[in-house]
Amino acid sequence: MTINEYQDMAMRTLNPKLEKKDILLNGVMGLCGESGEVIDIVKKHMAQGHELDTEHLAMELGDVAWYLAETAMAIGYPLEDILKMNIDKLKARYPDGFAVEKSVNREA
Repeated sequence: MTINEYQDMAMRTLNPKLEKKDILLNGVMGLCGESGEVIDIVKKHMAQGHELDTEHLAMELGDVAWYLAETAMAIGYPLEDILKMNIDKLKARYPDGFAVEKSVNREA
C-alpha cells in the first residue's frame, strides 16, 4: 500500500457530516490528542517502571497517522506530497545527514 492509498482508505472512515472547517479542526485536535497518548506510553515506561508496550505504542502511532491523513486532506494535500516536502526540507537543512553544528546554527 502506498501512503496515498492509506490516506484514501483511512478517509473512508471520516465522519461524512463534518464540514471542511470541522475536518481541519478535528484533524489537528486529533493529532494533539493521539500524540499525548503516545507520550503517555513512553512516560509510563521511562518514569513509572512500566514495560514499553510496543504494540500499544504502534496502535497509537496508527491513530496519529489517521489524523495526519485527515489534516492533510483538509488542506488539499496528498500525504505523499507532504512527506516529500519534508524530505526536501531535511535535505536542504542537512545535505550530508544530521550534524549537531547544523542543528544548533540552522537558519530554517
